[in-house]
Amino acid sequence: MISQPMAGKSDMEILTEREELVEQLSLEGHEVVDTIFDPQEPRTPIWYLSKSIETMDGVDAVVFMPGWEMSRGCKIEYEIAKNYGKFIREVCKWEVLSLLVKSNGKKI
Repeated sequence: MISQPMAGKSDMEILTEREELVEQLSLEGHEVVDTIFDPQEPRTPIWYLSKSIETMDGVDAVVFMPGWEMSRGCKIEYEIAKNYGKFIREVCKWEVLSLLVKSNGKKI
């Protein structure tokens, strides 16, 4: 499962940010559970958080994208993952940048 800050971002920004990470995790042999819920049914932030927590119950690990520590929902997900013994991986900005650059065929 990927925990990603979403406040103030468009659906396209959210999907683009996570696309390369999902691909990389898949190449590493991980199955990524989708936590992007139907945007056609707008709900409250607490509803989305509760669905993410429900999803977390069925995963072994949670990957936190850059900026998670500034997001209320991600911080809650982090505490739950930590307290319930989920494997936690934090992705730094440089890893995300590297994935984006690789996908464009450029080198750093």
